[in-house]
Amino acid sequence: MTWPGGAEVASQVGVGGGARAGSAAGPAACARTPRPEMAAPGLQLCAVAALLPLLLLCLPLRARADEHEHTYQDKEEVVLWMNTVGPYHNRQETYKYFSLPFCVGSKKSISHYHETLGEALQGVELEFSGLDIKFKEDVMQTTYCEIDLDKGRRDAFVYAIKNHYWYQMYIDDLPIWGIVGEADENGEDYYLWTYKKLEIGYNGNRIVDVNLTSEGKVKLVPNTKIQMSYSVKWKKSDVKFEDRFDKYLDPSFFQHRIHWFSIFNSFMMVIFLVGLVSMILMRTLRKDYARYSKEEEMDDMDRDLGDEYGWKQVHGDVFRPSSHPLIFSSLIGSGCQIFAVSLIVIVVAMIEDLYTERGSMLSTAIFVYAATSPVNGYFGGSLYARQGGRRWIKQMFIGAFLIPAMVCGTAFFINFIAIYYHASRAIPFGTMVAVCCICFFVILPLNLVGTILGRNLSGQPNFPCRVNAVPRPIPEKKWFMEPAVIVCLGGILPFGSIFIEMYFIFTSFWAYKIYYVYGFMMLVLVILCIVTVCVTIVCTYFLLNAEDYRWQWTSFLSAASTAIYVYMYSFYYYFFKTKMYGLFQTSFYFGYMAVFSTALGIMCGAIGYMGTSAFVRKIYTNVKID
Repeated sequence: MTWPGGAEVASQVGVGGGARAGSAAGPAACARTPRPEMAAPGLQLCAVAALLPLLLLCLPLRARADEHEHTYQDKEEVVLWMNTVGPYHNRQETYKYFSLPFCVGSKKSISHYHETLGEALQGVELEFSGLDIKFKEDVMQTTYCEIDLDKGRRDAFVYAIKNHYWYQMYIDDLPIWGIVGEADENGEDYYLWTYKKLEIGYNGNRIVDVNLTSEGKVKLVPNTKIQMSYSVKWKKSDVKFEDRFDKYLDPSFFQHRIHWFSIFNSFMMVIFLVGLVSMILMRTLRKDYARYSKEEEMDDMDRDLGDEYGWKQVHGDVFRPSSHPLIFSSLIGSGCQIFAVSLIVIVVAMIEDLYTERGSMLSTAIFVYAATSPVNGYFGGSLYARQGGRRWIKQMFIGAFLIPAMVCGTAFFINFIAIYYHASRAIPFGTMVAVCCICFFVILPLNLVGTILGRNLSGQPNFPCRVNAVPRPIPEKKWFMEPAVIVCLGGILPFGSIFIEMYFIFTSFWAYKIYYVYGFMMLVLVILCIVTVCVTIVCTYFLLNAEDYRWQWTSFLSAASTAIYVYMYSFYYYFFKTKMYGLFQTSFYFGYMAVFSTALGIMCGAIGYMGTSAFVRKIYTNVKID
């Protein structure tokens, strides 16, 4: 069968009643929220010494084993790490492997330390299995420990088997999945897989493939002893070390024909929108310019008798500062930074296979976000200065902490639920301190540098039109020209351009697919930007033509409303495309989907505003105004 993680392997019941898991496998049933007594107690504490180690935590370093880099000498120790266990359909609801009453091998314990900040945030909890594995040295079936199955331990195993708990292990950073056990057809008797049959492929002095077969089905009977055993078989493989993660990918899911078809549809939408915008605006603006030029030649009496209307009439108010300029400029700066982060991370993911390293994508995003903080300060600070804002320090603080506060606030709230469930997703206290230190000692100073540069280099209000001292009254207009209606309708087309890709992204994050087609994501991002700018320009033109000069917030919100449709789609995806359940997974899903949608909305709003601002400046520069 095909494992949901992407590897196409044989998953079958073996001769001895075993389940062939290859490097992966997957059940088809759901579980309940685990009981507290099954979970691992406590939180880990890690020390934060200085700023430099914090930065190093964020760096997307190549993943490697704690003791060695990915090369081995004959008979050198190979570590089998036990990671997490949890219900299949709740991917984020994971617990330490030894939270179930498994026993550990006799070898001396080896400690594992989080190599990156992303690894710690994603709940990686590697614990040494205690199994004696040496490079190229076969091991016949050997008993490594014994479980004294009292009633409490049996109930814990029965609960896990009944709810189809799966566990994850690592050998040389290659993930392996296995199932805890299975029930009979009547659901009365429960069996535990006691024999881990490992088959490891090597190419030269490197490990390139790992397969696991679970055998030795033993019925769970209270007050008995269960022996756990393992064996290791080494085989030579032709797989190159650089290609060893290809088996985890799922080309059938990310079908290129589907992707190219969705890209083609979105591209046709872009052509249609660009053509529509060009045709409407060029023809309409040409007529507007001709009419305004003709009005310039009229005398005062003819001009007074003429029918004056259109966007020229609000030239004295169109560059008036937006309402709540401090919040507005902070949102624009944050949106520009999110766009820069998205662009850089996608490019890095296209160059480097980040999916091969635990937590590397999250670590890269955190590092890039911290490094691009001057972008936030520059665009937010310069806009606030052009709008006449004087409390620039307050604006800088709000701009710097707007996104981190939203993300950290959501994460810490969910963290309380994770602590209650004793889940591995509970963020250690030291990691929280590390994140806070990055915000205060990296993001804030860089944002200050960007703010100072923005205020000094582009903070002067060089508008093509003078701003009237008294605001012009806004005339009544048709209901569909109201800003609220424009805002609600503005996000439909941008959402339509990314709809297909959203499904793939959701599935890769909330299910067991590995997302690796970042070239398509880059194309979708470009299409989203073009569609967003075109839509907001059209909306703004209609609004100005109705002599309503409140275009700043309207352009931002009409583009940002894409987030509303994405979040609505997340509800559909949760109820109809997944089998998630329970308080922990539900809060995790909707909490982080709210963060994702909000960040996407802020980015789209900033893109829409920047494009519309250039358009408004252009049209008012080319018209003669007394």
